Amino acid sequence: MTRGEGNAPRIRAPQDLLAGLALLVLALLAFWASRALPAGRLGAPGPGFLPRVMAAGLGLTGLALAVLSFLRAGEALGRFTLRGPLLVLLAVAGFALTIRAPGLLVAGPLVVVVGGAASPESRPRELVIFAVIITLACAGLFRYALHLPIPVLVIPGLVNL
Repeated sequence: MTRGEGNAPRIRAPQDLLAGLALLVLALLAFWASRALPAGRLGAPGPGFLPRVMAAGLGLTGLALAVLSFLRAGEALGRFTLRGPLLVLLAVAGFALTIRAPGLLVAGPLVVVVGGAASPESRPRELVIFAVIITLACAGLFRYALHLPIPVLVIPGLVNL
């Protein structure tokens, strides 16, 4: 057998290949999810324009990562744990469930503390400090500077900010 016959391309960066394929799948999902939204045109973009542009960028990034995984050396696949994805999913779900009823003063710190705990390097004290600062900044920006109808604090019968 001569050199090159029967040799499949060798994956030199498995972590990059997996990340690239995951981004491609996410891009395809975004294209599928935005299929019913009119894209409009560059001069008058419709509600589907930005999701499709972002999906295209995500897909191109995934494709580049996947191709480069065959061309340059990179990290091997490490041990996979569910801690990160599970806590990020819980943070998003917690935010969605608490943003309307108790409001931003509860949803903000919840998402920061639970989502931040996804990293094994996170420190609880720093997460709580960051949660308070970012929540107050978001409340000030979205509710008071931009006048968006985001509930800041809702306690039925007592407070409705």
